[in-house]
Amino acid sequence: MRVLISGAGIAGPTLAWFLAKAGARITIFEKSHALLAYGQNVDITGSALTVIKKMGLMEQIRKLNTTEKGTQFIDPRGQPFAPFPVRKGSVASPTSEFEILRGDLAAVLYKATKDHPNVNYQFSTTIKQVISNNDDVVRAESSDGSMLEFDLLVAADGQWSKVRKQCFPAESVDVVDLGLYVVYGTVPRLPSDNDWWNIYQALGSRIISLRPDPHGTIRAMLTRMPCNDAQKRAWQEASKSDRQTQNKLLRSEFTDAGWQAQRLLDAMEKAPDFYFHTIQQIKMTKWSSSRVVCLGDTAYAPTPLTGMGTSLAITGAYVLAGELSRLNDGEHPSKALEIYEQAFRPFVEERQKIPSFAPAIVHPASAWKRWVLQILVSGISKAAAIPWLANIFGQDSNEDDFPLPLYPSFDDEGSG
Repeated sequence: MRVLISGAGIAGPTLAWFLAKAGARITIFEKSHALLAYGQNVDITGSALTVIKKMGLMEQIRKLNTTEKGTQFIDPRGQPFAPFPVRKGSVASPTSEFEILRGDLAAVLYKATKDHPNVNYQFSTTIKQVISNNDDVVRAESSDGSMLEFDLLVAADGQWSKVRKQCFPAESVDVVDLGLYVVYGTVPRLPSDNDWWNIYQALGSRIISLRPDPHGTIRAMLTRMPCNDAQKRAWQEASKSDRQTQNKLLRSEFTDAGWQAQRLLDAMEKAPDFYFHTIQQIKMTKWSSSRVVCLGDTAYAPTPLTGMGTSLAITGAYVLAGELSRLNDGEHPSKALEIYEQAFRPFVEERQKIPSFAPAIVHPASAWKRWVLQILVSGISKAAAIPWLANIFGQDSNEDDFPLPLYPSFDDEGSG
């Protein structure tokens, strides 16, 4: 089987690893000139950990752990309270046992696949046009003008996939706006910084947080839930504008936030990976069309609020590869694509569920709401520190959360 994958992030290379193992020939297009080392923290939990173990990559994942000791909240005086330290296999902390930077994880997956004789990476290359997608073959034109024929095209080029836009009608893609904006950036580490995920809830529905990384820098994040129509318009317009406009809005809205706001506003202007992100989910009525299939955030972006984007991408790639590996020579891939979706969609839809109050409750607009939230968080922190109580309410984050099918092509799995 000849497979073209658009996107060399997390889902694409994971899929390539397993498909290559099953004998498929894979070409991966990536629009960037090289693999970018950017990205914030991501979690690998549940069945995704099992998939990583099958790939024999656990040692590399452990080596690139972000070193984060846990999560703690910062009070209005700038003092930490309500700690949630990492505990092996426990979901009692927002910090998972296997925290890794997205860029580091992408590099691990790339290195695991780039030298395989059945995998060919082409950087600075995109799919310019999908010409046909029928019972015989999928035809496409690449950005360099080459005409291509493949048995399967996989859109793994992210939440705003250009391949998806070409192959699926707009009405089949539901973009769910959660009314939240996030700005990410890497900033210099100071001697006063620590190895915790520090979360400061400013008034006016704003959050500032700092996280350690294994490279001697700090990953900063500022989040904002606009409180009125004027603020909503300002943030919506900035999300479509240039970096200068976005930085100007940040300064106007976070200057009086307190804690380390001024430090971050200064540093973010120079951040090499500055990223202004609107928090939105992607929900598709159907993930595939004939010989084209969507994978990862392209098909089911859950948002960072769920902490499941990376794990869904990894697990979904394994299931898709497994079902494709069961096809007979020359068999149309639509059979495998249907089974993949039937098996995995219910799990995805469950993980995409976010309570309507969730973003707002952690972004208190007033002092009394913040006071109530801090009492609640402090109480949960104390309860989570009691092992037997934490075990009652939390499942083991290292146990499979999705029952992985067994595929003969992948039986000689790695260990890690």
